[in-house]
Amino acid sequence: MSPTKVYQSAEENIRAELGLNDVLKIRRNAPVAILYEDALREKKTVISSTGALIAYSGAKTGRSPKDKRIVDEETSRNQVWWGPVNKKVTEKTWEINRERAVDYLRTRERLYIVDAFAGWDPRYRIKIRIICCRAYHALFMTNMLIRPTEKELAEFGEPDFTVWNAGQFPANHHTDGMSSKTTIEINFKAMEMVILGTEYAGEMKKGIFTVMFYLMPINHGVLTLHSSANQGVVNDDVTLFFGLSGTGKTTLSADKNRKLIGDDEHCWSEHGVFNIEGGCYAKCIGLSAEKEPEIFNAIKYGSVLENVVYDEETRVVDYDKSTVTENTRCAYPIEYIPSAKIPCMSDKHPSNIILLTCDASGVLPPVSKLTPYQVMYHFISGYTSKMAGTEQGITEPEATFSSCFGQPFLALHPMKYATMLADKMAHHNANAWLINTGWTGSSYVSGGKRCPLKYTRAILDAIHDGSLSGEEYETLPVFGLRIPKAVRGVPSELLNPAKNWIEGEAQYNKQVKSLATKFMENFKTYQDEATAEVLAAGPQF
Repeated sequence: MSPTKVYQSAEENIRAELGLNDVLKIRRNAPVAILYEDALREKKTVISSTGALIAYSGAKTGRSPKDKRIVDEETSRNQVWWGPVNKKVTEKTWEINRERAVDYLRTRERLYIVDAFAGWDPRYRIKIRIICCRAYHALFMTNMLIRPTEKELAEFGEPDFTVWNAGQFPANHHTDGMSSKTTIEINFKAMEMVILGTEYAGEMKKGIFTVMFYLMPINHGVLTLHSSANQGVVNDDVTLFFGLSGTGKTTLSADKNRKLIGDDEHCWSEHGVFNIEGGCYAKCIGLSAEKEPEIFNAIKYGSVLENVVYDEETRVVDYDKSTVTENTRCAYPIEYIPSAKIPCMSDKHPSNIILLTCDASGVLPPVSKLTPYQVMYHFISGYTSKMAGTEQGITEPEATFSSCFGQPFLALHPMKYATMLADKMAHHNANAWLINTGWTGSSYVSGGKRCPLKYTRAILDAIHDGSLSGEEYETLPVFGLRIPKAVRGVPSELLNPAKNWIEGEAQYNKQVKSLATKFMENFKTYQDEATAEVLAAGPQF
């Protein structure tokens, strides 16, 4: 069956199924060229000098976590981790907002349907349907989901989960449970998601991530992880990189000497590791061909650049400018990375677990080797400095603790994921490391500098070739972290901040006490469920 026939027959079925008869045209899984043509009719959308589509998300240039809600219904009520991350919304409010979204989409002359998959392993993947009215959103999710073959598209059938993206239209803030004109709501009983009041494309991606955080452990006993992953070319060793946006997951996993499994979202099953997505979503601020060549070269025809600044005559993007936002992004198919492993899955279990943090205080060392209990403690803590632009209102690095290095996306209690990770690491004898990609030798406030990327890459090379495990170690006071005294290719004075603090020992100790206190206060939330060994793995005065 030709793509045209698939498209035409499916359009009629979708139109009738969704009650969208008033919409003049529905484009299902439209080719990239058509999405470009349509997108260029949208305000401020242009083509970059390298052929990528440049689009703008309007007032919201980052996620709106305070507006994320989950419907309080009987099938998931006792499983969901309720609280500041997952706010309850009633089924009545859900019905109002869903109807508002669908009614708005019905008024559009053209709608876009993207039918694709989440999860590369056929044993666990789910069928996703995106319904939106911006061509740039359709291209974004075409890149970020796993694109079906012609045969798979023809036999797609009913989706397992549907996203109604009416982000151009606001929520009615007078509706019960609404705190603003923005709402992102997930209904696990209906297996649907509604977006109102934000055009930031990342809300679709992260909403589906939350769905996987719920479905995989509950239905399959599979661990969902906010991590990137790659695999060695020589030894086939798999490494997982955990970390929030801005800590280096995408950058560090794109390694020309290793095969990229994925840059952000993965699952660890009894069969190995698989990527959830079909693309990458890289931060672009400060991007250069010298520092990140694979990502830089992936920004071409078919990619979507979001909220970047460019020269209006040449269409050359200025990646150093943050006039619109610090959170400039690019979404591209994973096959645009030359080292990508297609299909994006491995039957090998991870040998190394990397916990990434961007420490604005400068207290933590560039690398330290973790004991099993320290892994548990730091995974549950999920410390980093939230980087500018990744969320609304964040303008400079801000200390934060995000359980499992992905708290905004968790559906279940963090201890569920932490316990599953500990069990898998023990079963497969994985090593664990804490890497600070943030400031070292001084704090952000004191005008210090981030650890150079070339040194972080040298540290990773030493982990992967096994040489770092054989180095001599010393212990960092208070945090009890084991620091190597030498790493090939890294100046020794960078390795131990306690010995090399620019402002002197007294000022360093003050910073240590401040950060350690924050760790201890944060962990009070989990201490009732943690063992004595895990508690002892944290900072000790």
